[in-house]
Amino acid sequence: MDALVKDELITEVPFGDMQRTKKNTEAVINMNEVVGTYDILFVCLDTLRYDVAKEEEEKNTTPVLNRYGSWCKCQAPGNFTYPSHHAMFSGFLPCDYDAKSMMDREMLFFPRNIGMGKKVPPNSFAFEGATFVEGLAKVGYETHCIGGVAFFDKRSDIGKVFPGFFQHSYWNPSFGCPVKDSAKNQIDLAIKKLSQTPTEQRIFMYINIDAIHYPNYFYLEGEKKDNKKTHAAALQYVDGELERLFDAFAKRNKTFVICCSDHGSCYGEDDCVFHGMNHPIVNTVPYKHFFIGE
Repeated sequence: MDALVKDELITEVPFGDMQRTKKNTEAVINMNEVVGTYDILFVCLDTLRYDVAKEEEEKNTTPVLNRYGSWCKCQAPGNFTYPSHHAMFSGFLPCDYDAKSMMDREMLFFPRNIGMGKKVPPNSFAFEGATFVEGLAKVGYETHCIGGVAFFDKRSDIGKVFPGFFQHSYWNPSFGCPVKDSAKNQIDLAIKKLSQTPTEQRIFMYINIDAIHYPNYFYLEGEKKDNKKTHAAALQYVDGELERLFDAFAKRNKTFVICCSDHGSCYGEDDCVFHGMNHPIVNTVPYKHFFIGE
């Protein structure tokens, strides 16, 4: 893994007529050494709040996710699923919470022919196409989407947009938000699709885990409506299912994993309910990326 990271104290990134100078003590992933060699898994824990993710991490009630480092506090790309995913699939993943400029992003994927002098940041994979999903397909990846929330269910025109980015996309009612075992059902399918794909074929898989999205009250016995506690209970349930997914990828090939939320959700804070509006809880998300199967 040493070849895949670059430790720097000062990073200077020319970006057209702009330049970033930023102290950076974190390892910077060289995606050009990841793409083509590693499988890539993108798990979106749809609607997960940063504060809940961090609290559960500190209590060690999410032991599977905790194995792969602490959550980073990040700015959400959008305040609900649709705008957030358009940004993320274009390469604009959640960025550091303290970022003051577009230059303060660690760009894993960067659209080759867009803006700012059309210069690609060091270590970024410059992709061709409208999304990095398409870009990965162009360099030989087989791309899979396992849907969750309605924007991925293919039952409406708008629900076909994101699945249409992928070569293979899947959704059925057992993956839906109201289904208590939705994450289990999604991961069962993910493991099945992995087993059906030749090991020499590089794969990119996106999974929209929607168990944390409303409704989530049924993950805590006795609760009748969603709240912060049921949100946390849903995350604990998801964490228990993720181990099988990570193990399946690790056994198949070295894998780079992106795991994050697309936005948070309010439960009455400042009289705000759920998401789709700007509020610090909605606009702050957990993010991490890591390697498995090394």
